[in-house]
Amino acid sequence: MAGHSKWANIKRQKAVVDAKKGKTFTQISRAIIVAARNGVPDPAGNFQLRTAIEKAKAAGIPNDNIDRAIAKGAGTFEAGGVQYEEIRYEGYGPGGVAVLIEALTENRNRTAADLRAAFSKNGGNLGETGCVGWMFEQKGVVSIEGEVNEEELLEASLEAGAESYEIFDDAENPGAEVFVEIASLENLDRALKASGLAVKESELRWIPSNSVEVTEEDQARSLLKLIESLEALDDVQNVTANFEMSEALLMSSARS
Repeated sequence: MAGHSKWANIKRQKAVVDAKKGKTFTQISRAIIVAARNGVPDPAGNFQLRTAIEKAKAAGIPNDNIDRAIAKGAGTFEAGGVQYEEIRYEGYGPGGVAVLIEALTENRNRTAADLRAAFSKNGGNLGETGCVGWMFEQKGVVSIEGEVNEEELLEASLEAGAESYEIFDDAENPGAEVFVEIASLENLDRALKASGLAVKESELRWIPSNSVEVTEEDQARSLLKLIESLEALDDVQNVTANFEMSEALLMSSARS
């Protein structure tokens, strides 16, 4: 079961030097609203909502805020009425790196303008729908934290129908990721938890089918600034790119 999470490794390494707190309250709350709107407003019967709530609690979002977001999604909140739309944007970063952005917005014109500005300021350009999407495939991903026994992980993953896994060789932040078809994500999440593995989160993620190696520091710096600018936008939920670079280059570029 070969691993294929180069972008995940970039994100993990980048988090160390960025000291970022991850998703903002606004971004996670929107994910809860959409999950509640797309299914039943009960986490027990809505896996998407359950995972969004788990992320919210991990980020320290108060229970009142979580309940309010669920109510907005269910249409039972008095001050509700805002309808968020799920949109995927595509573009190119410096050096032709493919960039895929998932957004939740109530104003697609504003979002597109904000994304276009972020791209142009950092040596890239926002493209047309489909320009890079064909380079990515969406998969279910279960992230595990802490030390992992590979035999136990392999056995549990195979029984749950997983396609592949990758164990991170990181003494300070050990863990693993297991990949599966979208329809089997909830089953995999349940199976890994039942096996006693410390599941951190389960999510859908776009996996690049090919990658561009970055070796120049100027390009690396521009790419990282572009990713940071995109992720800082409240409308943006996730950013995926198909580049890889050495850890040394990542560290030096992120600090400059």
